[in-house]
Amino acid sequence: MPAKRRLTMRQLRQMLRLAGSGTSSREIAVVLGIARSTVQDNLRRAAAIGLSWPLPSELTDDALENKLFARNGVKQGTRRRTEPNWAHLAVELKKPGVTLLILWEEYRGSHPDGYGYSRFCELFRSFEQRLSPTMRQEHAAGDKVFVDYSGKKIPIVDRDTGEIREAEIFVAVLGASSFTYAEATWTQTLPDWIGSHVRMFRFLDGVPRLIVPDNLKSGVSRASFYDPEINRSYGMMASHYGVGVLPARPRRPKDKAKVS
Repeated sequence: MPAKRRLTMRQLRQMLRLAGSGTSSREIAVVLGIARSTVQDNLRRAAAIGLSWPLPSELTDDALENKLFARNGVKQGTRRRTEPNWAHLAVELKKPGVTLLILWEEYRGSHPDGYGYSRFCELFRSFEQRLSPTMRQEHAAGDKVFVDYSGKKIPIVDRDTGEIREAEIFVAVLGASSFTYAEATWTQTLPDWIGSHVRMFRFLDGVPRLIVPDNLKSGVSRASFYDPEINRSYGMMASHYGVGVLPARPRRPKDKAKVS
């Protein structure tokens, strides 16, 4: 019997947790904002395969989905290949310098018979989509450039003295094409910040309609959801080039996902 509605793995886990604590199907439906029949259908599926709360700690979201919604001809609970811990990988991917390729190489190092890179990426993206719905951002050509510092520094060696200094990495990405400009500067101070913009415009051979910076002090004097205050010198630079400044909202990394 097909499920009334395919829930996210987060909803399924919460549903099983609530059911395990004695919460009624009607109350679970209200909490999760779904139909009571959907709750009952999924709880029947869980009961049929002996699943109850607490779930085994090693049970990944993909394994849980496979158990509850196994296709005909595939034995429930079995996996053709070893599953990575997708939730752990999602956390690791947020760290500077970590890529899916690095995570896949580590996974294959531990599981030589595991998924190939393409399938690994496909499954990870599928896991991400089940975490929370996101709205795809559409960007018009020439409309926005997203600017920020990378968060990582690179060592610069003085050939004469051998002295090593660390430089900041300024990054700018066009919204529509993802065309990228990057350069190293000694600091994130206002002169370097503005200088990087000037060289960026020269490199792009033009200016976009809007600059979307993070809330760096060199660019934004006061961060605000509704009325951010732009640094005076930064604002004068923008006015000179005829470009607007639209700072990313505080604690909203998806506003500047291009350079995150």
